[in-house]
Amino acid sequence: MAVAHVLGFPRIGAQRELKFAMEAFWKQPGDAAALQHLQETGRTLRARHWQAQVDAGLDLITVGDFAWYDQVLNTLALLGALPTRFGFDAQRLTLADYYTLARGDQVNFAMEMTKWFDTNYHYLVPEWTADVGFDGGAEWLFDEIAEARALLRQGGKAQAKVVLLGPLSLLYLGKIKSGLSHKLDLLPRVLKAYQALLQKLKTAGVEWVQIDEPILALELDAQWRRAFAPVYSALAVEPQSIPSLLLATYFDGVAAHAELLSGLPVAGVHLDLVRAPQQLAAFIAGWPQDKVLSLGVVDGRNIWRTDVDHALQILQTAQAQLGERLWIASSCSLLHVPVDLANENKLDAELKSWLAFAVQKLDEVVLLRDALGRSEGEDGGAVLKQKLYLARAARAARNSSERIHNALVQKRLQGVTAADAERHSGFAERIATQQKKWQLPAFPTTTIGSFPQTAEIRQTRAAYKRGEIGHLDYLEKMRDEIRLVVDKQEELGLDVLVHGEPERNDMVEYFGEQLWGYAFTANGWVQSYGSRCVKPPFIYGDVYRPEAMTVGWSKFAQSLTEKPMKGMLTGPVTMLQWSFVRDDQPRSTTALQIALALRDEVVDLEKAGIGMIQIDEPAFREGLPLKAADWREYLDWAVRAFRISAAGVQDETQIHTHMCYSEFNDILPWIAAMDADVITIETSRSDMELLDGFGEYAYPNDIGPGVYDIHSPRIPEVAAMVRLMQKARGVIPDQRLWVNPDCGLKTRNWPETYAALANMVAAARQLRSAKADTGQAKLSSPAQTLAAGSGIHSGESCCSHAE
Repeated sequence: MAVAHVLGFPRIGAQRELKFAMEAFWKQPGDAAALQHLQETGRTLRARHWQAQVDAGLDLITVGDFAWYDQVLNTLALLGALPTRFGFDAQRLTLADYYTLARGDQVNFAMEMTKWFDTNYHYLVPEWTADVGFDGGAEWLFDEIAEARALLRQGGKAQAKVVLLGPLSLLYLGKIKSGLSHKLDLLPRVLKAYQALLQKLKTAGVEWVQIDEPILALELDAQWRRAFAPVYSALAVEPQSIPSLLLATYFDGVAAHAELLSGLPVAGVHLDLVRAPQQLAAFIAGWPQDKVLSLGVVDGRNIWRTDVDHALQILQTAQAQLGERLWIASSCSLLHVPVDLANENKLDAELKSWLAFAVQKLDEVVLLRDALGRSEGEDGGAVLKQKLYLARAARAARNSSERIHNALVQKRLQGVTAADAERHSGFAERIATQQKKWQLPAFPTTTIGSFPQTAEIRQTRAAYKRGEIGHLDYLEKMRDEIRLVVDKQEELGLDVLVHGEPERNDMVEYFGEQLWGYAFTANGWVQSYGSRCVKPPFIYGDVYRPEAMTVGWSKFAQSLTEKPMKGMLTGPVTMLQWSFVRDDQPRSTTALQIALALRDEVVDLEKAGIGMIQIDEPAFREGLPLKAADWREYLDWAVRAFRISAAGVQDETQIHTHMCYSEFNDILPWIAAMDADVITIETSRSDMELLDGFGEYAYPNDIGPGVYDIHSPRIPEVAAMVRLMQKARGVIPDQRLWVNPDCGLKTRNWPETYAALANMVAAARQLRSAKADTGQAKLSSPAQTLAAGSGIHSGESCCSHAE
C-alpha cells in the first residue's frame, strides 16, 4: 500500500492560540510566566497537530514544520546562520533574541521580509555576509523530535518525518549584504552545517527527512542547476550516516529537472501535481527502482474538496509504473489553508459541504491511499465505499449548483471593451489637473490607510456581529473612532488624510462580506507572517456588488476636514490572491468580475465627493507565475483588471495604489502600465534599495517610498527618515515624491503611531525647508509616461526572472 503523508501542517492553531501567546510574550519579554505560557502553547499545538495526523491514519507525521515566527528564521537559528549585525550567539539564542531578529527593537531594525514564492505567506530574508556563521545553533528541533517520538510511543503505526529547508533554497532565498560576490560562495560552509545536522538527526533516530528545495520550480540559471548534483552527493557521501532524504518540490512543475532529480542520491522526490499535473509523464517512465515518488494530489493551497476520481485516475496511472514506490501527499505544506472545518458551525451547509481544511485534507490523503490499495467491492470496504460516495456527491453538487452562475454578471463581462481600461487623459495631463486642484506642498505626507485597531474597536465590532449592540450604536462608535483618527491627523499636520478603517476586520474579508459570490468563515484563519493571521473569504460563484461598500464611511470622514480624504479599496488582484478562489473557471475571469464590482464603487466614491481613491494591490506581484515564460499572460490580465477598476473617474480624481514586501524591478513596465497616479511602496527594510529599479526605469508617475517599517515597534528618528528620503531623491524627481510609512498602521499602538508620524511630518518639513533654501530643482518632463510600458501587448517580453 502507498505511503500517506503531508508536507506540513498549519502552526498557528485553529483559534490562533500561538498568535495570542506570542503577542503576550512580546508585551512582557522578560516575564517568566509569559515565556512559560508561550512555550507550553507551542508544545500543546505540536502535540495536537501530530495527533490529528495519527488519528487520520497517515503513515508519516511531519516534525519541524512548527516555527515560533517563520520557518526560514527557524532554519537560520538551527544552523547558526543569524545576521551578524545583531551580535547574537546562535547556540544561546533565547526566544526574546529570536523575536528581535523578526521584529527589531530600538537598536536593530528587523530582518527584511518578503513573500514566500507566489503565496500570501511572508518569510524573513537571510542576510549573507562574509562572516556569517554556520556552526550550529538553537536545538529546538531536537526537542520537538523527542516530543513527537514520545507521542508515537503511545500508540499507532506512524513514524516521524523531519522537514528541513534545503541548503540551496536557503542560500538562494537570502540576500547578499557584504563581503561576497555570489551566494554560492557560502556553499562549503552551508554543506558542512547540513552534513553535521543530518548526521545528528540520524543519531537521534530519524529515518526520513523531507528536504524542501522549492527553488527547483523557478527558472534557475546554469550555476544554480549545476550545484544540485555535487551538493546532494556531498550530503550522501556516507549514506548510512544520514536519514533517507525525500527531496520536495512544489508550487510549479519541475519536469525540466527530471533527469537531474532521478540521478540525485536521494531516496525519493515529491512533485506538486495540483499546480503542474502534466509533469508526471516526465517522471514515471523509467523512474529509478531505488527511489520513491511522492505525488501531491490534494491541494495544499485551496479549500475545495478533492475530486477523488480525478486524483485516483492520476494515482492509478502512477501506481502501474511505480508499485510500492508510490507515496501520496498534499501538494505542498498545509500551512496555507485553515486548520479545521469542524469549527465552522455557522457556515452555509451547502457551501460547507464543498470544502476541506487542513484536518479534512489529512483524511483525503488517507482516503486516496486506501481507495488505491483496495477495491470498493472487497469485503470490509463498506466504510471506504461510503466515504468515496460522500466525496463524489459533494463534488457533483457543487458542479451543478445554481448558486455559482449569475446571468447579469455574464452579460456585463461580454460587454467589456478596451476603452473601459483607459482614463480620459494621460498621466502628464491628469497630474497637472490634480496639482491645480489640490495645491499640495512638496513631499506631501500621507499614510497607507489603516490606523491602530485597538482592543475597544475589535470588541465593538465583535459585539455588533453577535447582536449585542444595535446598528446605530455601532455606527456612532465607529464614527467616534473616525473623528479621533481625523483629529490626530490634523494635529500631526498630514497633508492627505485617511479615515483609519476602524470598521474593517481585514482588507479583503471586509469587502468579501459585501460582494455576491463571496462567502466567509468564522475561524478560517491562515498565517500571513509571525502573529499576523488573515481569514480569507472564498469565491464560490460569479462576483458582483449589490450596493456601495465604503461610500458612507468615506463621505463622513471627508465631512470632518477640509483636507483631501482618500477613499480606501482593496484592488481586484489582491481580492483574488488573498481569497480562496473558485477552480472551475480561469482566474482572469474572476479577477475581471471583481474589477467591475470595484469600478462601481470607485465611481460612487467620486460622485460622493471623494477626490482621491486608493486601490491597494499589495498582492500584485504575488500572483506572478514562478516561470518567466508564463508571466505575460498573468500580467496582461492583472493590469487590465486594475485599470478597469480605476478608469471610470474624471482626470481630477487621483488614483493611488499601494504595494509592499515584494521585489518589483522585474515587472516595472507592468506596474507603470497600471497607470495609478500615485504608488506607495515598502522600501525601509531594504534601505531604499527597492526604489533603485524605479529610478533606473524612469518610473513616470508619482511615488511614495516608505520611510519607516510599521512592523517593528521602534520609532524612527527624523534624521533616519530624512536620510532615506535623500536617497530617494537621488533616483526619483522631487516633484514625484510623497512621504509615507511602509504599510498600514493597523497592528501598531497609538503612542508608537503618533510619535512615528510626528517624526515623519517633521522629516517632510525639513526636506521642504532644505529644498526652499537651495532653490527649486529643475523639473524633469512628466511626458515619460506609459510609453516604456506600452510594449506589454506587443510580441516582445520585457521581463526576465531575477530572484
